[in-house]
Amino acid sequence: MEPATPRPADPLTLLLEGVRDGSVDVAEAMRELRELPFRNLGFARVDNHRELRQGAPEAVLAEGKTAAEVVAIVAALAAGGSSSVLVTRADEDCRAAVQAAFPEAESHARARCSWLRRSPPAPLGRVAIVSAGTSDAHAVHEARIRAELIGTHVDVYEDAGVAGLHRLLAVVPDLTTADCLVVCAGMDAALASVIGGLVAVPVIAVPTSTGYGVTFGGVTALHAMLASCAAGVAVVNIDDGFSAGTIAARIARRAAGEERP
Repeated sequence: MEPATPRPADPLTLLLEGVRDGSVDVAEAMRELRELPFRNLGFARVDNHRELRQGAPEAVLAEGKTAAEVVAIVAALAAGGSSSVLVTRADEDCRAAVQAAFPEAESHARARCSWLRRSPPAPLGRVAIVSAGTSDAHAVHEARIRAELIGTHVDVYEDAGVAGLHRLLAVVPDLTTADCLVVCAGMDAALASVIGGLVAVPVIAVPTSTGYGVTFGGVTALHAMLASCAAGVAVVNIDDGFSAGTIAARIARRAAGEERP
């Protein structure tokens, strides 16, 4: 078991400590307290206390927003003390805008993500992510990025689907040592049930929109995963690597001894 590492002090703690030691006066603290729970940008109310409540910062869904709106929200989250700021479903123009505003930003085109690493917690526990095929990479890497930013070690095993079962069997010994698994699969999504029947590790299944015709953009994979005969499989929404990475990282950190807030 890895030793628990304390998270960096959050802005509220720093503010209260400043009042206590006299470096922040009460009037200034009151002004900051009005902004701490959320920051009203007019078009968005940015939740600066998400990480304090849940252990994982708010992320920015870029779909449906202008690049300028995304950049403003990223700036508000960064100023509010988020340990990281992740932008999901970001197209090329949006990623370029984030990069221009924040030169230190990282991005991943396949995952359609941009992110800032501020002070992410030291990693605890281990998550393994397995995909049925290379075409599932968009969900795989969205899950990986989110899990790493929350604070856990992540190993990725791509293209290990049941059409060539020997590819999966070669990595099963590694999977059994993880604290949580994420399985991304489209088509018939059989990979989640197979893995769920082979390991005594929680499995978060991500149905992807990969496939032809009657896969119906991931609906068939979703139904197949929900109907899995493997009892240790839980299912998130279609292509929702973000949620899978969040859940898996929380499980892994708790398994490795993270203290409750």
